[in-house]
Amino acid sequence: MINREAATELKKLAKQYKAIAIVGPRQSGKTTLVRQVFYDKPYVSLENPDIRAFALEDPKGFLRQYSGGAILDEIQRVPQIFSYLQQILDENTETSQFILTGSNNFLLQQNITQSLAGRVAYINLLPFTVGELEGSMPKTLNEILYKGFYPPLYDRPFEIKKWFSNYIRTYVERDVRQLKGIENLVVFERFLRLCASRIGQLLNKNSLAVEVGVDNKTIESWIGLLEASFIVYRLKPHHRNFNKRIVKMPKLYFYDVGLAAALLGIQNPEQLDLHPLKGSLFENLVVIELLKNRYNSGKTDNLYFWRNNAGNELDLILDNGPTLTPVEIKIGQTITKDYFKGLIYWNGLSNTNAGYVVYAGEEYQNRSKGIEVVPYTKIHRYIKN
Repeated sequence: MINREAATELKKLAKQYKAIAIVGPRQSGKTTLVRQVFYDKPYVSLENPDIRAFALEDPKGFLRQYSGGAILDEIQRVPQIFSYLQQILDENTETSQFILTGSNNFLLQQNITQSLAGRVAYINLLPFTVGELEGSMPKTLNEILYKGFYPPLYDRPFEIKKWFSNYIRTYVERDVRQLKGIENLVVFERFLRLCASRIGQLLNKNSLAVEVGVDNKTIESWIGLLEASFIVYRLKPHHRNFNKRIVKMPKLYFYDVGLAAALLGIQNPEQLDLHPLKGSLFENLVVIELLKNRYNSGKTDNLYFWRNNAGNELDLILDNGPTLTPVEIKIGQTITKDYFKGLIYWNGLSNTNAGYVVYAGEEYQNRSKGIEVVPYTKIHRYIKN
């Protein structure tokens, strides 16, 4: 079994809070993690129709069975239960009574805000990190981009293309209908694939609306749905402008690069050799890897990008309060002086000396002016954001 980095933070939170919510995409390993850490607690899956019916019809009686607490999996399926949980948590002084998991961030947060605010700690659990897979990762970058990081693909010898096809079908047919009641699933799936073709680009909702054949409000609603179910991630532009006009649209990425590759119709790793979006997929991998590092430590998102109207840009800004650390992402394996142009410009603009170049090579370098060159496979060792 692959040890999850989030387990350490989960154990810390269990000593402080009466309940913990672990949220993340389907198949990201939430159930495996909580059953491993809280092995002494009863496990209840609210995906089970009979159990869910009991919880819906008699929430008091359902919770009475678990006086010492329990793991309640996919709890957003039974929103009525939150009010009863509030009373139980308030009457009991023990920590880590209930462990709640969910694959829909919007529904879970909505119910927690209404009933359990201040009583619950959060952890966002995304698929495996590069660090967690050290020793188990595919050998080539093409294979990594094609396979992605979902845990089931590392547990069993699934045919990758078919696994993602089933994942997409299950997500669209079950989750999308449950959340938004979208009737035309064919149009929605087309929208999903068009989002994949825009990885690393500024999110132009007008353009998407025209291509999909719906209005802007629908596009915004659907993107919100993809965010809530941990399919896509919007990277926001940094607000500090240094007296120059900056771009204000976010960029679009996917929480798993393998899913994005599948939506692009990539059939095998070799196809990536000449694929025009290989660089964008690599950028996606690095951005989400740094986001995972934050989430696994119980921290909030601190990632931004920066671009001004003169065409100067940085792939990432790590915002740690007063400190802004620039990051450039390069898919090449040979370090050239062009890799440092964006960092040098930013350091001159902000009067700082720092930054990282993350690239597809294997050699770590500590350059002058505080700039480090980091292989993407060693992000977890050298970049602490």
